[in-house]
Amino acid sequence: MAVAVVTDTTHYLPAALLADLGVREVSLYVGWDGALRRESEITDLGAFYDELRTAATVPATSQPSVGDVVAVYEPLLADGRDIVSIHLSAGLSGTMASAQQARAATAAPERIEVLDSETGCGGLGLAVLAAARAASDGASREEVAEAARRAREGLRMWFCVDTLEYLRRGGRVGAAQSWIGGALKIKPILALEREITPIERVRTAGRAFERMTEYMEALQEAGRDAWAIQHIRAEEQAERLADRGRALFGTEPLFVSEVGPVIGAHVGPGLLGVGGVARDLVRA
Repeated sequence: MAVAVVTDTTHYLPAALLADLGVREVSLYVGWDGALRRESEITDLGAFYDELRTAATVPATSQPSVGDVVAVYEPLLADGRDIVSIHLSAGLSGTMASAQQARAATAAPERIEVLDSETGCGGLGLAVLAAARAASDGASREEVAEAARRAREGLRMWFCVDTLEYLRRGGRVGAAQSWIGGALKIKPILALEREITPIERVRTAGRAFERMTEYMEALQEAGRDAWAIQHIRAEEQAERLADRGRALFGTEPLFVSEVGPVIGAHVGPGLLGVGGVARDLVRA
């Protein structure tokens, strides 16, 4: 392929899918007490989330260094390939800044396009899928970047969490701040745009699941028929939701995957999310 697609580890696409598409990635960092580890090296998610549940503090997260990004870019440029680099929302992380500085530090910055996905997790993943499929079709750098932009513009994605406590403790609660401290125990439903965006509050986990199903129906009605599900330590609920999706869409999900430590540190176990784009945008 003439164009390489680069992203960071906060997409949480299945590893096999990423490898099949030839997407390269740069890792963010996460850890407690200054002992940061590359997210890409944390393979036991169960152990990480068990520790998160009992830890007195939320782990720190950190963007990749400029050197980390340059180390991914330089071999691709040396191989004669242009680069489209798509990353976690700049409203949530400094990863975009690292990528932009890395671009400027290379010998051929004009051959690299850095895009802010203005989202993360599955939304970032869907933009990456669109770009990678365009690249595999032989598209130019400009065309690959445009494929990612179109997927992002067409994206709709929602998620529910057990509690806002992790977002509060990590300082990432965003516009849902007004929901903190209410006497009523709630199950928040949110979107991940440039920052965490509140959608609605429901009272029970059962109602939150049904709302996820209703959001899936909204995707289908709007023609966003390439759909995906993500979760954190909620594999059974994710599979139940996938079964609903199979019946509704008549297709398999693009992916069902678990959100990893960098985003998981800020939202906590129990997340369940669904989203999608029009199938032609990802060439699924």
